[in-house]
Amino acid sequence: MAKQMALAGFMLSGPVVHSHAVWRHPQTHSHFLDPDYYIEIAKTLEDGCFDLLFFADRLAVGDQAGQSRARSFELGAQDAARLDPLPILSLLAGHTKHIGLGLTRSTTYYQPPHVARAIASLDHISKGRSAWNIVTSMNDSEARLFGHAQHLAHDQRYARADEFVELVLKLWNSWQPDALVLDKVRGILADPGKIDAFKHSGTYFDCEGPLNIPRVPQGQPVLIQAGASGRGRQFGSRWAEVIFSINSRVERMLEFRQDIHQQMRAIGRNPDDCKILTAVMPFIGGTETEALKKRDEHNALANPELGVITLSTQSNFDFTQFPLDTRLLDIARHSATPDVVAQKLRLERDITLGEYGAIMAASIRVPQLAGTAESVAQQLIDWLELGACDGYVVSPAYLPGTFTEFTESVVPILQRRGYLRSAYEHPTLRGHLGLKSFN
Repeated sequence: MAKQMALAGFMLSGPVVHSHAVWRHPQTHSHFLDPDYYIEIAKTLEDGCFDLLFFADRLAVGDQAGQSRARSFELGAQDAARLDPLPILSLLAGHTKHIGLGLTRSTTYYQPPHVARAIASLDHISKGRSAWNIVTSMNDSEARLFGHAQHLAHDQRYARADEFVELVLKLWNSWQPDALVLDKVRGILADPGKIDAFKHSGTYFDCEGPLNIPRVPQGQPVLIQAGASGRGRQFGSRWAEVIFSINSRVERMLEFRQDIHQQMRAIGRNPDDCKILTAVMPFIGGTETEALKKRDEHNALANPELGVITLSTQSNFDFTQFPLDTRLLDIARHSATPDVVAQKLRLERDITLGEYGAIMAASIRVPQLAGTAESVAQQLIDWLELGACDGYVVSPAYLPGTFTEFTESVVPILQRRGYLRSAYEHPTLRGHLGLKSFN
């Protein structure tokens, strides 16, 4: 029997996804303020038996590039405009029946009860299809939006996140599975002996439970994480059940998955309890030539300046202080460059900032797969069989077209060859992904 491939659709509730050209692309229908836009996307992915649709999120418009937000708004940077994904996913829960629904919430700028209540509610509304994409946020602009002078230091954010997740799990588990009685005859709503009124006193949080939301259908919503730094990998190895990664070369995919598995074993977790999904951006044509033309036409719409703005925002460091012809390794060696930024740059090819900006604007380093449906399907199968990943996060270049083309052409090939289900077999997201039950 072939390995089963997990599939997730990646979205932002704004005009830009990984592709900064999405909103400009002539094949993108409607736009991010239209609820029907999201409904069509979700239904398309469900038709393709995708496990999950999840929304990344960022909380503020960055001003790291030249200490200004003007060009971000003018050109349409990744964080220039955004809706909160929670009401969108609540809407989608009523328009879909099977696909998982993932919500991003920051452990730095929310409180654990906020997150626990929101995602538990989504799990009930969706009948067991929710997931929490755990982030620690990334820059000073987000800090200032919430009244702080600057963002927490990298490792401190993750220390806070560890306690945050620990507390959210306590809140979700404060109701035993059979605590809700709903006995109309006796007039008993719930069994108080099966509800844990715990008290938590930690480094970052004090909390008195329980949650006022009964146990969710999944027992515990699925935990997603995407940190790629050393501390981020440590965090993901401890908590994550799905890890979203971006690696441009197969060697890095293999190294990443092996490292995560090693760290999981070291703390007593079974690597099978976490699915590692690597990002891809497909361009599918009737011929290779047609697919390459699609890719090139898309990339021509991606402004390299936007890529440099996004790089600055994600790094919390102003890259616009360097000319576009400056080589990345020279920036890494510059005295003004923070160590954490320099380390990331050293992992990239020795290209100029302008060239890297073009890559960032086109896909934020997500590998672009251009080919026929057969060749794209084969590439996905090859990486899966090699052990580079457990599946894929499909990132769109235009909407809903990327998802429609993938669902109509690549998915049937994967199904015929036994790598993807032909119909949903479980009622919950945990069941889709083959993750352990918490009920």
